[in-house]
Amino acid sequence: MVAAAGGASFKRAPRKIRARLVRETDRPTILALPTTFMNESGMAVRGLVRYFDPERLVLVHDDIDLPFGKLRFHFGRGTGGHNGVASVAQALGGTGMWRLKVGVGRPPGRMDPADFVLRRFTRKERPDVDLMVGEAVEVLRSFATEGEEAARARAGEAQGRLFGDPR
Repeated sequence: MVAAAGGASFKRAPRKIRARLVRETDRPTILALPTTFMNESGMAVRGLVRYFDPERLVLVHDDIDLPFGKLRFHFGRGTGGHNGVASVAQALGGTGMWRLKVGVGRPPGRMDPADFVLRRFTRKERPDVDLMVGEAVEVLRSFATEGEEAARARAGEAQGRLFGDPR
């Protein structure tokens, strides 16, 4: 989704990297989509870090504790119970990485959170999801070109731009 929002398509990664990649030609940026199960994302990230040795890794992931459409950009902190983040933290030896959390909201009623995050977005949700992905891409571009404070500010303002409400 992110690659499509940025106008790119995923390519096969070098051997031993369990991900599909998009490389931007105008700057040293790589977008990777793990080909592992979410709970095993650490294997893909470990391979990326060994091969590319990125200085500023950003892990993008969903967060059910953030309202739908809210973005949060920060460094470090705990895994928040997210198994994919825990897998990456274990593979890298800690949580010392940048993260872009994408709010998907809480599951309705008594729905299992795992079922909720693994389901496809509804047709009604799609337009908002597309806007949210576009905002996430802009947060990542801000980080790459302007730095962490610009990315934090962009993420903090995203929900207002998307849904017209202040944060």
